[in-house]
Amino acid sequence: MSQQSPNGQTPTPVSGVDDGEHRRLRPRPLVQPPVDPSYATAFGRPTGVDGAFATRDVQVPQVQSAPPPPESLVTAFGRQGSGELLQRPPGYQPSGNPDQDVDPVFWDGKPVADPWRDPAAGAVIGPPAVGEDPPDEPEKKQEPGPQLSVPELLFGRRVKPTALALLMVAALLVGSVGGLIGWLIGRAGNPLTDSTVTLAEVAEGKERPAGSVSDIAKRVTPSVVSIEFKGANVAGVGSGVVIDGGGYILTNDHVVAPAAQDSSAKLSAVFTDGTRAAARVVGRDPKTDLAVIKVEVTNPTVLQFGNSDELQVGDTVIAVGSPLQLSNTVTEGIVSALHRPVTAAGENGGPQVTYDAIQTDAAINPGNSGGALVDSRGALVGINSSIRTETGGSVGLGFAISGNQARKIGQELIRSGSVKHADMNVNVKSVSAETSEGAQVQNVPAGGAAAAAGIQEGDVITKIGDRMVRNAAELVVAVREHEIGETVQVVLARQGRELKIDVTLKSD
Repeated sequence: MSQQSPNGQTPTPVSGVDDGEHRRLRPRPLVQPPVDPSYATAFGRPTGVDGAFATRDVQVPQVQSAPPPPESLVTAFGRQGSGELLQRPPGYQPSGNPDQDVDPVFWDGKPVADPWRDPAAGAVIGPPAVGEDPPDEPEKKQEPGPQLSVPELLFGRRVKPTALALLMVAALLVGSVGGLIGWLIGRAGNPLTDSTVTLAEVAEGKERPAGSVSDIAKRVTPSVVSIEFKGANVAGVGSGVVIDGGGYILTNDHVVAPAAQDSSAKLSAVFTDGTRAAARVVGRDPKTDLAVIKVEVTNPTVLQFGNSDELQVGDTVIAVGSPLQLSNTVTEGIVSALHRPVTAAGENGGPQVTYDAIQTDAAINPGNSGGALVDSRGALVGINSSIRTETGGSVGLGFAISGNQARKIGQELIRSGSVKHADMNVNVKSVSAETSEGAQVQNVPAGGAAAAAGIQEGDVITKIGDRMVRNAAELVVAVREHEIGETVQVVLARQGRELKIDVTLKSD
């Protein structure tokens, strides 16, 4: 029999057996590779054995079983109980009727109902090998019983009155015992405390007679304000004094100068009661470091001027202002010196500031500038202006512009907005010799008061009117004490001789 291949060729006939339905191929001849003699010696059959099993006459050594264990070990480690074995013997049948269709196992003629233990059983999908536990039934929650309300408990006759009374008595007793125990524990907790102590106090209040510092501070502080300015590039706080009911406030020029020079800055005054009012600059005098501003307020407290010429060294004075931005600050001291010429650099490169100052040891710090210096009557005798320090704080050397000069300049600023000062029109420097000291003339401008009076370069001025001149600053303040157009006597030294010359002062 032959078959036709797909490419039209007739394949070589293959021997086989035809059973009429299927063609079966005969097995291929067995091909045995050559065996290595060394392997044959190691793994070959023993001599005299031709087949897979040894002959009957081969002597097999008898297996000797181990001796039985001692009774002590059997008692200690043997099985306890009925003696049931874990291993099931062949032919074991579970309780119940076995399935008759199951084939018998190969070691016994009895059927086995478990297909998992039958090697001839077919692969079927059945129940799991481990049975499932029945689902737990939900526990039934016990409904709570009815509860009694307070009205039912007290008035519903649900509880016997005797039981209710006993309950209340028991509650009171428990509370009383607990409170007593807590009180005892509290007393014994800290032996250093005593709840019965009452500290003694003075029955009468402190006396504040008229003229005391507290009395003066109470009358003066409402008239002293804090001056604040804030701008794009500047900000600061100073002090000021209300000197007129129209809202005019006297202060230092260096307090308002940054706000006056910066158009974006806003100037305001803050009173002791918290009232804040916008302020405008009325006039400035950079040479004496004084300025006047105005606010729109109703019925302000005005501080009256005293006569600063009546002050003496040792008199009590009080400084009021806002040092270090702490408003309504009051400090007390004495007048430690009078007619102290003070010269300071001008604001932003302006002319030098020179004024006749009152020196005091009342604490004055940055922020006191423009504040009030009052005497023991509460009268204004100076405007706090500067301090001399090496640490940045008060060290007992504060300076205030004299009240008489401040009153004169402040009044002129309110009236006209500017001030003119008496001047000799001469440039001087401070000099000192073994026997004298004064202000030496460096330059005499033509057309000035000094040139008209005949003062020459090199002259040393030692006195103006009744005031001694020991340096250049004293010359300036001595001249400004007089009026424009006033004639004063000037004492000077020229080539070893003392001369007295009358000088008619002119305006600066």
